[in-house]
Amino acid sequence: RAYEEGKKSSPEHPHLFETDVEICLIDGSCESPIERFGSKNSLTYILQKARHKEESDSVEESETDDGHYTSNLLPEENTGPVGLSVRRAKQLISLYTMIQNPNLSDMMMDELVVLPPLWIRCDGSDPDHTYWLGAEPLRAGNKITGINLHVVTCDGPTADKSCFANLEELTTAHKTMHHSSVVTTKGSAQYELLRAAAMEDTFIESKSNIYVDMTWNTVNKILETPPLASAATLNVTLESGDPGSPVYQLYRELQFLLALAEGLKMGVTQWPELLESESAVGLVQELLTGNCCLLNGEKDKIKCDTAAVDSSMKSLFSERGGLDFAEQLWCKMRCKCVSSYQELVECWTLVIKSLECGEIQPWIHQGSSSLLSKLVQQSYHGKIEAVSLSGITPIQMLLEIGLEKMKKDYVCFFIGKGCCSLLQDYFISTAVDLQEQVHRVQKLHHVLEIVVSCTVLLHFKHENLFPLTQICMKYYKENPLNEKHVFQLPIRPAVVKKFCQNDHPEMWKVDICSGHGQKEVRTTWQVSTDPLVEHMASNDTGLLSDSTVNGNSEERMYYIAVAKCSQVHFT
Repeated sequence: RAYEEGKKSSPEHPHLFETDVEICLIDGSCESPIERFGSKNSLTYILQKARHKEESDSVEESETDDGHYTSNLLPEENTGPVGLSVRRAKQLISLYTMIQNPNLSDMMMDELVVLPPLWIRCDGSDPDHTYWLGAEPLRAGNKITGINLHVVTCDGPTADKSCFANLEELTTAHKTMHHSSVVTTKGSAQYELLRAAAMEDTFIESKSNIYVDMTWNTVNKILETPPLASAATLNVTLESGDPGSPVYQLYRELQFLLALAEGLKMGVTQWPELLESESAVGLVQELLTGNCCLLNGEKDKIKCDTAAVDSSMKSLFSERGGLDFAEQLWCKMRCKCVSSYQELVECWTLVIKSLECGEIQPWIHQGSSSLLSKLVQQSYHGKIEAVSLSGITPIQMLLEIGLEKMKKDYVCFFIGKGCCSLLQDYFISTAVDLQEQVHRVQKLHHVLEIVVSCTVLLHFKHENLFPLTQICMKYYKENPLNEKHVFQLPIRPAVVKKFCQNDHPEMWKVDICSGHGQKEVRTTWQVSTDPLVEHMASNDTGLLSDSTVNGNSEERMYYIAVAKCSQVHFT
């Protein structure tokens, strides 16, 4: 019944079987809890222990003609899945196997239905600590020829490596179980690079994650370091705004720009707290009275304090020179924080009055399309149009000059990294409205944070920075901002060699295989800092043990998982 309903649409609620079993049918759109064990199917049954509503709810169970019960399961929040006993799971696996066996199914069902694979959560209470049992049909066309049976056990966490298996013993056990004379081995490992690099640098802990997945053929020993011939993929998930980031000040500048854009759209602006004792009006007045060498057409380089970064980054993210009048004005009003709408109006009143009186003839970059730029251009001819500083006009004027200034900041950085050709017109286009321009600059900043992190922490050079930037920008040309997206980049293992040698892996596994096609059987031995089964209860994930090696180094706590399979053939 669950299968028939699942073919029409994704079931909203699980089905209840014989009062104690919850049946869920998951499709390819959901993350499968058993995909890590090599099961990749478009539809899969997940069976687990049913959780009922409290007796006090007086919920009546309605029995159907076939002896099954409709779902009276408790939709609890913040409660994870619960496993069945291994004994109960084996009963269900036997039932499933019988109805899939064409030699027996006629006794139980009018018509043989080829069902999706079945995986059952177990509670790990048996001596082997079994947490999954699985059954997947073996097919030849539309016929079922047998069943692949899976068993997944898990122990830990432990830092005691004497508990770890011996590769030779694992290989011998596999050959004996499957009567195989020839086996192949494949290794996989995952290293978290952000944590490893942060121990050497100054980044503080954040929700960001940079890790590398490595795979290789022919494993020689348990926990071996991946060889340089491995295939390596960098995975980057990065959240902007880490106070430890070298571009944090630029992020704060962007946040003010976003606040202005939101105020323009909603009609209410959230003004930042005042960070300086001197008012923005006073700073603007100082700029207008000649204490700026860019006034009156001079074009000497001035450093913007908003683009200031810590000393370790000055060679990477150089403070941009050649700021024009509008950019300096943005720096005065943004960096010293205009704290109210009224203060903003006062600042613009001073600027427009100075332009009208001809007291200043400031220099503006060519190509600027802001209202201030137009007023400056008009001032060269001795007359400027009247501007009503009411409503959203003051905010829009500030947003325009801030947007143009920040675009140039990002262009300056990517030119320095040899990636200017990737910017394209999309990120710096003025052909779209201000809100969309701000959104694109926000995406550009996320790319910047990723590139800077990989440069500073992983010491990436142009060889890797260019394709990484290309991947990020291509994604953002086609998608909205998504800081949870995992950006992937194939890299040479030598690039991250020192992190793999100096750090313990987050995950390490070996697959021992024999046979081919549907007759392939596999034994997987794996260690991980996090439990490989979500329903395995523990509060010790990812912790460091107090035990030491040679008295001076910490060992990571690992969960140990073993996945084995066997085949039952019907013909």
